[in-house]
Amino acid sequence: MTDDIESLKVHKIPVKPGAKRRLSVAGQLEPAAEIQEAFGGEGNEPVVAADKAVIASEVEEVLKSIYDPEIPVNIFDLGLIYGVSVNDDSEVEIKMTLTAPACPVAGAIVSDVARRTGALASVRRSHVRLVWDPPWTRERMSDEALLELGLF
Repeated sequence: MTDDIESLKVHKIPVKPGAKRRLSVAGQLEPAAEIQEAFGGEGNEPVVAADKAVIASEVEEVLKSIYDPEIPVNIFDLGLIYGVSVNDDSEVEIKMTLTAPACPVAGAIVSDVARRTGALASVRRSHVRLVWDPPWTRERMSDEALLELGLF
């Protein structure tokens, strides 16, 4: 099987019978070139006080619930999340990438990540930054994602 990203697109991946495709995007789609970062949360004092490790864990769970609309795997297991950091003020910084620079739903995915992580009760504000270096490859995928896509 080729490492080319096109081999991972849904139209080329046999989907298991009964498998569900969940879309996380809401609203209008924005081209990748138009959005490089997004913010979530109101910047107010968090409703729930939590330490950095707890907040990072909550953010990870949210990221595991957001799916790439073209690939039936969540963005965390796809390896699109390059880093999550939490500062002393409960502000979250997320560095992420996409499977391809020309992703037609880039703006929607980045905005969705910011909105949903910023909505956590323990988060003051979230900042999602889209990065392209290093480029995404399928080696970044978790074993679970590879298994789900039949690439393991």
